Amino acid sequence: MPVNFLTATQREGFGRYTVVPSAEDLARFFHLTEDDKALIANRRGKHNRLGFAVQLGTVRYLGTFLEAQTQVPVIVLQTLGRQLGITKLECIQDYQAGEERWEHAVEIRMKFGYQDFTDPMPGLRLSRWLYSLCWTGTDRPSVLFDRATDWLLTHKVLLPGTSVLERFVARVRSRVEIQLYHLLGKGVTTGQQALLHDLLTVPEGSRTSRLDQLRSGPFTVSGSSLVHALHRLQTVRNLGISLPAAVRIPPNRIASLARFASTARVTALNRLPPERRLATLVAFAHCLEATAQDEALEVLELLLRGLFSEAEKVQRKARLRTLKDLDHAAATLAEACHFLLDQELSDGDLRNQVFSKIPRTDLKMALAQVTALIRPSNDVFYQELEARYRSVRRYLPTVLKHLRFKFSPAGKEVVAAYDWLRAIEDQPQPREEAPREIITKPWQRHVLREDGGINTHAYTFCVLSRLHSALKRRDVFVNPSWRYADPRSGLLDGAEWETARPVICRTLGLSADPGPMLKALAEELDQTYRAVAARLPENPAVRFEMVDGRKELILTPLDKLEEPLSLLALREAVGARLPRVDLPEILLEVATRTGFTDAFTHIAESAARAADLSLSLCAVLLAEACNTGLEPLVCHDIPALRRDRLSWARQNYVRDETLILANARLVTFQNQVGLAHAWGGGEVASADGLRFVVPVRTVHAGPNPKYFGTGRGVTYYNLVSNQFTGLNGITVPGTLRDSLILLAVVLEQQTEFQPTQIMTDTGAYSDVVFGLFRLLGLLGYRFSPRLADIGGTRFWRIDPQADYGELNAIARQRVTPNLIAQNWGDVLRLTGSLMLGRVPAVGIMRTLQVGDRPTRLAQAVAEFGRIDKTLHSLNFIDDKNKRRSTLLQLNRGEGRHALARAVFHGKRGELRQRYREGQEDQLGALGLVVNVIILWNTLYMDAILTQLRLEGFPVWDEDVARLSPLVNDHINMLGRYSFAVPEAVTRGELRPFRDPTADE
Repeated sequence: MPVNFLTATQREGFGRYTVVPSAEDLARFFHLTEDDKALIANRRGKHNRLGFAVQLGTVRYLGTFLEAQTQVPVIVLQTLGRQLGITKLECIQDYQAGEERWEHAVEIRMKFGYQDFTDPMPGLRLSRWLYSLCWTGTDRPSVLFDRATDWLLTHKVLLPGTSVLERFVARVRSRVEIQLYHLLGKGVTTGQQALLHDLLTVPEGSRTSRLDQLRSGPFTVSGSSLVHALHRLQTVRNLGISLPAAVRIPPNRIASLARFASTARVTALNRLPPERRLATLVAFAHCLEATAQDEALEVLELLLRGLFSEAEKVQRKARLRTLKDLDHAAATLAEACHFLLDQELSDGDLRNQVFSKIPRTDLKMALAQVTALIRPSNDVFYQELEARYRSVRRYLPTVLKHLRFKFSPAGKEVVAAYDWLRAIEDQPQPREEAPREIITKPWQRHVLREDGGINTHAYTFCVLSRLHSALKRRDVFVNPSWRYADPRSGLLDGAEWETARPVICRTLGLSADPGPMLKALAEELDQTYRAVAARLPENPAVRFEMVDGRKELILTPLDKLEEPLSLLALREAVGARLPRVDLPEILLEVATRTGFTDAFTHIAESAARAADLSLSLCAVLLAEACNTGLEPLVCHDIPALRRDRLSWARQNYVRDETLILANARLVTFQNQVGLAHAWGGGEVASADGLRFVVPVRTVHAGPNPKYFGTGRGVTYYNLVSNQFTGLNGITVPGTLRDSLILLAVVLEQQTEFQPTQIMTDTGAYSDVVFGLFRLLGLLGYRFSPRLADIGGTRFWRIDPQADYGELNAIARQRVTPNLIAQNWGDVLRLTGSLMLGRVPAVGIMRTLQVGDRPTRLAQAVAEFGRIDKTLHSLNFIDDKNKRRSTLLQLNRGEGRHALARAVFHGKRGELRQRYREGQEDQLGALGLVVNVIILWNTLYMDAILTQLRLEGFPVWDEDVARLSPLVNDHINMLGRYSFAVPEAVTRGELRPFRDPTADE
């Protein structure tokens, strides 16, 4: 463990005045109380009184005594002199020359209780505190050093020398790591150690190690790929690595080690000390089981989705081919029905008349054709599925053998049927009958035979269909898992819930008794209906028209905002002054101003820094964001831009957690720029998705012809503040329903902003989303989507007898408050668990999506949401400014996406990462670079506006608010090409050949 991890800035600033104390610091540390003044008054001479006060304030502020009081900033001397009535501050020079300052330091220590770092108790207490920090977190040593300094200041312990504290932090951190490695390797048997170390070897005849083979997950959707993924899962299980429950190691420490093992080269792992190498492999194996199981389930889910969707597609094509036969047979039966409906024919003559016109054989044939060709409305396409039974059997036995599902009450019958299928794999004649509760009505005619038995093939497809639905809703789940675990497992329960309920209710402003809350909500809904109805005659944007025999509400679209000449002139003046710049220069400049690259730490050695690392990181971020790869940025003449350095930086520094920390720094810095506050204060944010085609074979992409054509792709669903900055982003395969991930992207963002008004487009809302945002309302959240098709929106009411005038025509649906009241306890428990981060938002949203057989909890949340959705819809049609502000914020998100498209120009703008982590890291780097551009533009636009005001140019606040930092015409995104050649080449010599053994 190196002990020289401090930066030059930290060394220079330790125990010294490096910045001028702020007004808050002056009031906190240099304000003299009456007792302080009485103590100081005993000093003889103004120089002694001022010097004593300086020493007292300095030790409070810095935690140490200065050898030279002349190093104190003037503002400190002025603040203390003003309180002591001393105007001639030069007398501090006399104090510096005297010997009293040493006596004063001793007196201050004794009087105010300051201790030496070398005293036994302070060192022991700091050691324990730092140990707990290191054990539960992964902060780099320099951060721990700063936190230790703060602890010493808080506990009145005089700062030691820089190197003393540096070594102290290093020793504590080293002890933690030794303990971590010891605990991880403690329960591993000799046989397991051999298996783990065998992962680092390359089998004979192979080019990759066993570890590399395990790290490579499935990237195609096929039966053979699923079988391979399941065998990989079983290989990990065969390692037998499981951490004892008694070993309480923080998950983030294990995940950090596992991440290193999953990305580092095998040679780097082999160079690790034995105990650390073993611990790293144990952590990797422990985490890989969950990852491998998730990836296998992802392939299975995609296979099942493809199986049933393809069967439906084939059936539709087949039906199109048989339409002529169906029409002919239907025409024959229709002709026969004409005779049946002819009242002039007697019952006795009816049969003779029919057969005289239509031969019996033709009628039989027509009836047989219609019977064979018609399909019920709830058809399960069994005939098409049966044709694929052999392909399903290629992977189904392996699935049944290796996957074990757990279940919620809604998934019990699915798992029972699945377990029966597994049982008949070993026993073709099972002792127990197949569970029949899973057989829904559409499947009954295919599964149940006339003799009372079951059709095993049809039963298998029935189970797989229900399993697919249950997996999506997480009614069935697996353990261990990251993405397919039980989302309800973290819900507050039992005594823990009873203890937390009063605090949660108080925080959310909700009562354990739903009565008063429902009454207030009913009154709010009734008053809003009446207020909006009363203003309808004055609202020209709203009218009612008859559509398909029903009266529907029509909302006139907003007119385009006119751009005054002053705005056009200001926009042109600002654009003309923005410097022309290359994108790499922007990254380097912003890195210098904000230090955001300091947030990137080594995945294993947090202290590992290299010369010009910031330059390497900027190059890697640019390569990822521009989608060009590292090659255009490699420069062999600059050590920080050599290929091996860039590969090392990308592999060890750029990951989800460091991207989040770096992005938070950029958001904070943007919020400090005056111009940014002309656009907003961060209280408003919008969420939308940016689509990327993924042309490579991968399971982490999904189809959607609208966005990806015949291929597949992913969606980068991101949250954008009204200062144009990106706050958070989640990468999902395909075009997962926005409402599933909206709550997660809001609740899990980690910047200093806490946006309260969340705006989305129409596709992101559902009754459940409205309900959860309303329940979290006292935390500040309010859901405000744009309603593009207001005519299709349902308006709900509570009082069926209330008269709302013209709005009666649309207020057709009725809320059931009793359903909310009956499930209020579970609703509170769910909301509190979300508030405390105990349950994953995406997983909970899956379980609450109201579909077939929704749970009572899901119905209650949806009922609650219908009230809030109606309130929002009424206010939306009533308030033009609300509609305008929503549109404005959504346009900011769209403009940001356009800028991201311009940056992500390489490889035709296609994302070519096979694995989820690679996709997340690359799109996270893209979001970070877009924020860098926005910050750079904001800084320069703010300075330009200041200059324009000085020049007398008319700058109006309303025009400034309509400027945008998304302009990029002045930025060169594509790089430059050098037409210079080496001098030797100009003399006719050849360039030196590459050394194939050299690592460039």
